[in-house]
Amino acid sequence: MAQTYKVKIFLVDDHVVVRQGLKALLGAESDFEVVGEAGNGYDAVELAMKTTPDVVVMDLALPQLNGLDATRQILRRVPTTKILVLTSYGDDECVQQMMHAGASGFLIKQTAANELIPAIREVRRGNAFFSPAIARRLRDKSRELFSGSGRKNSRELTGRETEVLKLVAQGFSNRETAEHLGISIKTVEKHRQCIMDKLNLHEAAALTRYAISRGLVESHLPAAAI
Repeated sequence: MAQTYKVKIFLVDDHVVVRQGLKALLGAESDFEVVGEAGNGYDAVELAMKTTPDVVVMDLALPQLNGLDATRQILRRVPTTKILVLTSYGDDECVQQMMHAGASGFLIKQTAANELIPAIREVRRGNAFFSPAIARRLRDKSRELFSGSGRKNSRELTGRETEVLKLVAQGFSNRETAEHLGISIKTVEKHRQCIMDKLNLHEAAALTRYAISRGLVESHLPAAAI
């Protein structure tokens, strides 16, 4: 019998009790494996390079090297890793900085008990995931983003490209998108490449974040905002 692949997870938090709680929670999932942990940013970078995790659960307030800089260094050295932020700080500036650094998701500790496991699964698949409160704020900002340059960028997409973008943001594969729209996979690939070129975005998680911020998908969709 073939061995089932386990999602390798690395925990970064300066509180031992938090890491212990996370390990207990994740250990209940048969397809999860915690491959390492760190209590400061420097150790996080060094150990992530050694363990090459699929997902790093990253706190922001870390000694020696903060979560933002640690995220940048990890993604530069282990580009296949996905960063999922788990922190007590959910203000817009923190979210924006971490997204620009390349994080795939952002959870608030106070409400993450039921969100962490699905969030890890989503970012592992290449999607984005935000706590509902953050997703709502991104959606509400769509009114501003639709004005000025944001509106111009949205109009650059054709109707079909917008349809493809919505499905990509919801986690549809190229094949599923083609079947849903009744077009060929090659056509979907062409539309997807045009979307990325127009928006200067180069991964599914970035397309998802863009779609949420523009209000093109609802924040409650399981694979979109989520």
